Amino acid sequence: MAADVEGDVEAVDRVLRIARMRVRYRIAIPTGTRAAAERALATHAEKCPAAMSVRGCIPIDITADITEED
Repeated sequence: MAADVEGDVEAVDRVLRIARMRVRYRIAIPTGTRAAAERALATHAEKCPAAMSVRGCIPIDITADITEED
């Protein structure tokens, strides 16, 4: 698994702050396990310590490119 993370930085009252983050995972899973992987991704932000640390402060968009492999 790998991830690409991007953020938008904006100046608020002359102070830079992260305004939004985007996380795109690249995940290889065994064939036939896509439903379980998609369920895990759907609840990922609720269980991720980093996402929970900024919850309510910085919006995070989480997406994934899932590849099934034998």
